Amino acid sequence: MSAQSLPTEAFVLLRRPPAENFQSCTLFSAEHGSLTVLQRLARKSASTSVALDLFDEVALLLESSNQGRTWFVKEATLITRHPDLGRSYETLRHASALAALIARNPVHEESRHAVAELVRQAFAAFATSVRPDIVFFKSLYRFARDEGYPLKQQWFPMLPAADRESVATLLNRPLAEQATAPATVTRLQLRLEDYLRGHTEILLD
Repeated sequence: MSAQSLPTEAFVLLRRPPAENFQSCTLFSAEHGSLTVLQRLARKSASTSVALDLFDEVALLLESSNQGRTWFVKEATLITRHPDLGRSYETLRHASALAALIARNPVHEESRHAVAELVRQAFAAFATSVRPDIVFFKSLYRFARDEGYPLKQQWFPMLPAADRESVATLLNRPLAEQATAPATVTRLQLRLEDYLRGHTEILLD
């Protein structure tokens, strides 16, 4: 049986330790959702494909000989890389938390393009903003909203008035104009996560 080919563009969400000359990664594609792929480790001089790195956006040609149960990278071309995401522990921690959230949750087909755009914008914001905590909070809210959960109608009205004001500021003002204290962002994030655990099917852990 001939190999099955799959051209796609995707984001690298997870990288696992290499094993048996292969690097295993979890990707997210707007067309196909979550994909687990294997890329053969090779010397740079021996391969024309870019080595997949965490948070990359890449154009890929994947190949499978078992009806898509396992995909191998045949070609990989870099679209966007964010080397500055590792500039600080907090930035890397929050960016990794968002990537793991997307990787952990199956995304409905009708939501995939919105989630792909969320990932693209969030990774770019993590790379340039000094407030990764706010980027993560906004991304978590947007992810849950785009998955169809009524945060504005159900979660938001449950908050005290002062918290509602803070949430509105976090969600609506540009990052450059944000001055909400980190402790407040953390507290609101925990309240949002408590709601998501109790009222949605989103996997946070």
